[in-house]
Parts: sequence; structure tokens; C-alpha cells
Amino acid sequence: MFNVSNGLTILRAPLAFLFLIESPSLRILAIILAMLTDSIDGYVARRSRSASRFGAILDPAMDKFFVFFALGVFLTEGKLQTWEACAMISRDFSLCVFGLYLSLSGLWQSYECKSIRWGKATTALQFFVLIGLAMEHTFSWWVYAVFILLGTLAFIELCRIKITKTEVEKSS
Repeated sequence: MFNVSNGLTILRAPLAFLFLIESPSLRILAIILAMLTDSIDGYVARRSRSASRFGAILDPAMDKFFVFFALGVFLTEGKLQTWEACAMISRDFSLCVFGLYLSLSGLWQSYECKSIRWGKATTALQFFVLIGLAMEHTFSWWVYAVFILLGTLAFIELCRIKITKTEVEKSS
């Protein structure tokens, strides 16, 4: 299960701990390296044919760990308000609701874990906002409203994928 792509993914955890050092340059470097490992790990997995269910779960988990850790630091330092942090992770609330649905309906095992378009867009925007926050930039309320919109779109995309899969399975 451990391979180069999963190793790149796991690197995002120690990068998050660099946020404990209050240095904008170091934080921006950590974010850029996290973005690079996020981009490269999937490519390496596909190219080396080492993509796995474990990697498909590990990759977004490390993204979330990195973002949640950074947001926690910014909250603690007073550079971010609670509602702004909640808006930035609203997509993750949608994922939790969808995961709860899969668990309660007994469909978790049959669900193919893969990235979705709106999830990727949210992650990219999260990284760019984190860079801005590291540079002590303040964002307008509408930037955080976009996160809520993206979370809603991600939930809709997940439901559509599941509905489409269910319809295909029924017609077979």
C-alpha cells in the first residue's frame, strides 16, 4: 500500500505543522509544496498504475488535515473568524452528510471513491485563500460565500453520481 504517490500525499501532514511557525514565507512555502504534492501524487499513481482505494481516501484526507490545521492556526491567531473557517470547510460538511447517507443506506462498500470536479475547485480555492491569509490579506464576505456555493455544488454532484450509478445498476 505504501508507494511513491502515497508518500507524496503523506508529506502534506508535516507541511501543515510548519504553520506553527509564524512566518509568512514559510507558510506560503508549505502551501505551495502542499499544492504541488496534491497535483503530483495522482499523476504518479496513474502513471505507475499504483492507484488504490487507500490512496483515493488518503489524498483528500491529507488535504483536509492540511487545510483544517492551517485554519485552526489562523483562528487561534485571530486572522480568521469562525464563520469564515466554517464557510471554507462547508464542502466537507456536504461530504460528511453524503458519507452518512452511504453508511445508513448500506452503500458505502459499493461506492467508488474518486475526486469530483467541485471538490477539486474547492481545494484549489482553499489553498489560494490560505496563501492570502498567510500574507495577511483579508477577503470579502463573498469569497467565503463562494465556498458555500461550491459545497452545495459538490453535494449535488455526489448525489448525481450516486443516482446515475444506481440507475445503471437497476437497468442491468
